[in-house]
Amino acid sequence: QVELVVSGGCLVQAGGSLRLSCIASVSISRFNYMAWYRQDPGKQRELVAGFIGNIRRHYADGVQGRFTISRDDAKKTMYLQMNDLKPEDTSVYYCKMSISATAEIWGQGVQVTVSS
Repeated sequence: QVELVVSGGCLVQAGGSLRLSCIASVSISRFNYMAWYRQDPGKQRELVAGFIGNIRRHYADGVQGRFTISRDDAKKTMYLQMNDLKPEDTSVYYCKMSISATAEIWGQGVQVTVSS
């Protein structure tokens, strides 16, 4: 069974940095799409950053220039480096990896709280 385990969420002051990790139980080279999402209570989950294929990256407008998505295939891990954090980045963050639109897996959410 394929699993994703997310770590790195915590409380940080505004302007600080955090790195989230999403570790897969299988090789991540099999996934065509990998991404980070976040969700606030009562709101829809929104895309933060994603890998298309193995190279192309895209970011939500609000995190462009502050967040960086990366991957280490040898460690079966995807990362989200978050710099210059703002209170509005407070959310529950999730990772997702998919082979197709109907074959995707989600990691558990982790809380990131940015204090002002």
